[in-house]
Amino acid sequence: MVYGILKLINFAHGDIVTLSAFLAITLLPFAAMFGSIGVLITVIAVMLFISIVAIILERFAYRPLRSAPRLSLIVSALGAGMVIQNAVMLVWGANPRVFPAELFPAGVVTIGTLSVSYLSLIILALNIVLMGLLLIFINKTRVGIAIRALSIDYETAELMGVNVNHTITIVFIIGGAIGALGGMLIGASYVTVPFNMGFDYGLKAFIAAILGGIGSIPGAMFGGLLLGLTFTFCSGYISSTWANAVTFIVLIIMLIFRPNGLFGQSLVQKV
Repeated sequence: MVYGILKLINFAHGDIVTLSAFLAITLLPFAAMFGSIGVLITVIAVMLFISIVAIILERFAYRPLRSAPRLSLIVSALGAGMVIQNAVMLVWGANPRVFPAELFPAGVVTIGTLSVSYLSLIILALNIVLMGLLLIFINKTRVGIAIRALSIDYETAELMGVNVNHTITIVFIIGGAIGALGGMLIGASYVTVPFNMGFDYGLKAFIAAILGGIGSIPGAMFGGLLLGLTFTFCSGYISSTWANAVTFIVLIIMLIFRPNGLFGQSLVQKV
């Protein structure tokens, strides 16, 4: 969504995800004293806080450079990501922290020889629900239509009465909230959370969006699944050392044979 409007690779998004995981590490143990309600309230609170961070990021790191060359925005995004990453390191330390994964449902569902954890099923279900809600929001609401209009033509959308700053702020709020939820689920899945994991996750998220097709919400989700399966199978059957290399090989092949992604559409530009 951010790339569709600003034509910007938001490199700081991965570090926002990291920040949400570390906030949850600090707050969840205290929330657990109040049971499941306390955990749920904490998750929502972290999502709200990260949304505020995303608003600040857009207001001070991106908005002043909106009319500047794209390179300036990319440098600003990289700088903002480094600021957040170093802030996390200063507050929580450079050593990886352990996420309180025991607060989330444990157990395994076994079907024949296939075993899937409850948490994996919850993550998959949340992805499907969030994707559905996001599609409804983008296609059926006035704000969603405004977002789509901005992604096509800034000037025309503004002439039609779209509040550009307000709409872009909403996009960052949504991105921050979903990213915060993703950060907490990453922590629950992998348990150990390093302070510098943000860039890697941000880069892979962008690769997933390219694989699925920039501008396609279902495509981004499918691209993420394809990327995850490729990484997992490569780690299991070849070597974890080659997993990242194979991931980028898949990306290069996709860019060569289908540059618009699996679900992307070719746009014809009249001149």
